[in-house]
Amino acid sequence: MQKNIITHILPILGLLLPLALKAESNPSLPTLYVDAQQTANVLPVSTYETPVSNLEFEPRVDLQSRNMAEAQGDVSIRGGIFENTGFRIGAATLIDPQTGHYFAELPIAPEMLDGPDVLTGADNALYGFNSTIGTLSYGWSQIQDGGSITIGGGDHNLNFQRIHSGLTGQLGDSQNWSWGAEAEYSGSESDGTVKHGDHDFYRYTGRIQLLGPNSQTDFFAGYQSKFFGWPELYAAPFGSNETENLKTRLLLVNHKHSYADRSYLEATAYYRRHSDHYIYDRFNPNPTKPFLHETDVSSLGLSGLHAINDVWALNYAAQFTADEIESNSLTYGDFNSRNYTKLSLLPEYRIQLNKKETLTFRAGASFDDTNRDESEASAIGDISWQQTHANGDTDRIYLAYSEASQVIGYTALNSDPSGYLFGGDSTLGRETSKNLEVGGQLKRQDWSLEGAIFYRWDDDLVDWVYGTNIDNRAANAVDINTFGVELIATKRWETLEAIASYSFLDKDEDYGDDSIEGSFYALNYANHRITLGAIWTPIDILKVRIDNEWRSQEGNPARTSDDEAFFTHVSISIYPPQIDGLELFIAVDNAWDDDFEDVPGTPGRGDQYSAGVTLSW
Repeated sequence: MQKNIITHILPILGLLLPLALKAESNPSLPTLYVDAQQTANVLPVSTYETPVSNLEFEPRVDLQSRNMAEAQGDVSIRGGIFENTGFRIGAATLIDPQTGHYFAELPIAPEMLDGPDVLTGADNALYGFNSTIGTLSYGWSQIQDGGSITIGGGDHNLNFQRIHSGLTGQLGDSQNWSWGAEAEYSGSESDGTVKHGDHDFYRYTGRIQLLGPNSQTDFFAGYQSKFFGWPELYAAPFGSNETENLKTRLLLVNHKHSYADRSYLEATAYYRRHSDHYIYDRFNPNPTKPFLHETDVSSLGLSGLHAINDVWALNYAAQFTADEIESNSLTYGDFNSRNYTKLSLLPEYRIQLNKKETLTFRAGASFDDTNRDESEASAIGDISWQQTHANGDTDRIYLAYSEASQVIGYTALNSDPSGYLFGGDSTLGRETSKNLEVGGQLKRQDWSLEGAIFYRWDDDLVDWVYGTNIDNRAANAVDINTFGVELIATKRWETLEAIASYSFLDKDEDYGDDSIEGSFYALNYANHRITLGAIWTPIDILKVRIDNEWRSQEGNPARTSDDEAFFTHVSISIYPPQIDGLELFIAVDNAWDDDFEDVPGTPGRGDQYSAGVTLSW
């Protein structure tokens, strides 16, 4: 299918528009709001929806993609790198012990999840696991009756399809208990927005849910297969046409129970197996070095809050994880399995200043340990003032200090130390981070404003660096001090919602080696970044969504594109009134065909157009 697909869709829109003009306008739902959806678009343009879709426009997240976000997307928060970001599902963080490049491999249908909440500072120190900077935290949604089927395509021979359905019912003769079942299949393929940037994805997911008056239990199974290619995917600048073949299996059980006034407990157990077959040159693969890796992770997580009374409460979190890797190339380290333990305790003391104002103090610590590395104790604390108005509006100001630590994955530890492209170092130890911040939030019925100023000290952060020879890269520890500012504002009118954000980052780094000239990750950050998203619903059957991002990136000798970028994602949906649940949509990603290199030296994505139809019931 060629790019002129848009010319075929426009006549359809022309036929539907007269019908739309007869419909009465209706205010859209409050989606673009602090503590709610933070991007205008929900669905991606190039494939089916995943938990990381559209995160590149999330104000608190920097997503650096190869091919596209759903292919290989590195998620960083507040200027950290992909290894410093955790993905928490329920009460447990899902890890990939080989490399943080695969943290975002979550074979879960987005309908099954709530969020994500972006946890930073004290919240990340409390709930995060082996992620020093930030955590994307997802909860399990309640299953609803109904479903949908989507079929679509676009230029570059793109086609995608997906079907999702949920069913609920009463459990036996009980009036308080119910059951739910949910299943989904998604698939997509295309030739890619650049030559040799093709992909072939599919995902199967399912879960069973038991819902009680104060509890929810989910039993989940998911499988995802992803093949994709990209020129100079990891090994720029050698002109290689590389491929990845990834398979991810996930079995998970989650239970959440609420009790008393504001107390709750959540427990999560999961098993994850991830297989990776990487080929450096798809047209001339080396049969003696196919780069095969497989990781197994088993984990148990627990978190919650126990309110002792109206004044005292205890926040807590714990996680135990065991991993193992089989690899034909990551064989130069001292071990290929590891056990992790983390325990966090954060007592809370609340003072009710008056009927509207509350002052809350939290002070505690976390403890991290593995059977391969030294343990680390970290302090956590914050003070917050909150005012709640009679109409539900809130004002909040806080001051927080937190510490966190983590250990690095097997790619950095077990790669050949004399390797030319990826030199490992088995002596790399525990990373530590200290964060001091002040922030606040004003939340009103139709607008909100949120901001934070932070300073962070990262010690022994593991980065991939290069010297005078940019072609060579090796794992190396670095100390970095980061100063940052974040501002997010939302506004809702009768038919229009908008969200805007600005962030500023400045870093002072010390690699302890004057021969190091740059890095691919730790120094790949935006000094200035602006996002602007909007949802316009002029009439009931028409919805326009737009997300924009502008950034000015820190200069990097390995980047061959400009250091500034401007991305736009636009979608138009029509809901014909004659057929309930029918949606016709068209969309474009990277509308200006910006060639900015998210990762220095790796080609950026091109523009992608797509169109399709969804029928919901």
